[in-house]
Amino acid sequence: MKSLITGITGFVGSHLAELLLKQGHEVYGTFRWRSRTEHIDAMRKDIRLMECDLLDPHSVYRMLKVAEPEYIFHLAAQSFVPTSWRIPAQTMHTNAVGQINLFEAVRDVGLDPRIQIACSSEEYGLVYPHEIPIKETNPLRPLSPYGVSKVAQDLLGYQYYQSYGMKIVRTRGFNHTGGRRGDVFVTSNFAKQVAEIEAGLRKPVIFVGDLSSRRDFTDVRDMVKGYLLACQKGKAGEAYNLCSGKSYPMREVLDILLSFSSIKPKIKRSADRLRPSDVPLLEGDYSKFHALTGWKPTIRFEDTLRDILTYWRERVKAKQAKDVYSL
Repeated sequence: MKSLITGITGFVGSHLAELLLKQGHEVYGTFRWRSRTEHIDAMRKDIRLMECDLLDPHSVYRMLKVAEPEYIFHLAAQSFVPTSWRIPAQTMHTNAVGQINLFEAVRDVGLDPRIQIACSSEEYGLVYPHEIPIKETNPLRPLSPYGVSKVAQDLLGYQYYQSYGMKIVRTRGFNHTGGRRGDVFVTSNFAKQVAEIEAGLRKPVIFVGDLSSRRDFTDVRDMVKGYLLACQKGKAGEAYNLCSGKSYPMREVLDILLSFSSIKPKIKRSADRLRPSDVPLLEGDYSKFHALTGWKPTIRFEDTLRDILTYWRERVKAKQAKDVYSL
């Protein structure tokens, strides 16, 4: 099976590449000249990297002409919600137009792959208490430019299925995390602060945003298994929630991380970590996808958080060793 991952160098893309290689897939992946590749360096001999800018239709066409994938996992995107407030037009352009270029290139090359597009729970946005847990039929009321851009991707996937019969499956992933998660994302950011305090690299103060927000977290390793099943068994044109079915307030997430450490830091709310409008609660229902594929999360959230903290402890330790060596 020839599989293409757009955004293979990212957090999720690297985990998906590992899974596909274990399953015996021939893995292709797109990257840009400025992409950081440390997440996939250990796999470079086993995957075929293809430089491609999804905003350049000719670049996408050339890439697909060579790869000719049977599965496409479309992960490449501007994926950080706070950034979308600063660059809303660029977020929309990157996420929506990049996907259109991918779909059009598939048609122009004459391919007929199964395509999974990574949509987001942020599409649901404003959810009322009586709508919890969130089903795929819930109204979409996005509260960020990022959420709007993912609605655009989601509905474009549906439109291309209806208009051209393309085998597109939409997965609405709720929050997913694990080792390698960028430090701008909440679980990773908290873990990095804990690791740096433990190492004496910062004062015992942890900066936070709104700790009352509740999110539904899934381990990235479970999430990418869902992506693969979506390509293998998902019904074209359908949308599926991928989530754990349980939400945690950010305060509890922080408390769990601190329970793995002996530090007793002060908790300080920072204005620059607050959003113009935030989604107070996201808690999903994955029963539709489970009924079709049997998928369900298998990794406990506490174990995921422990893995993230271990990841950051190792990175901090490596940085300290490098700094000492360079003296």
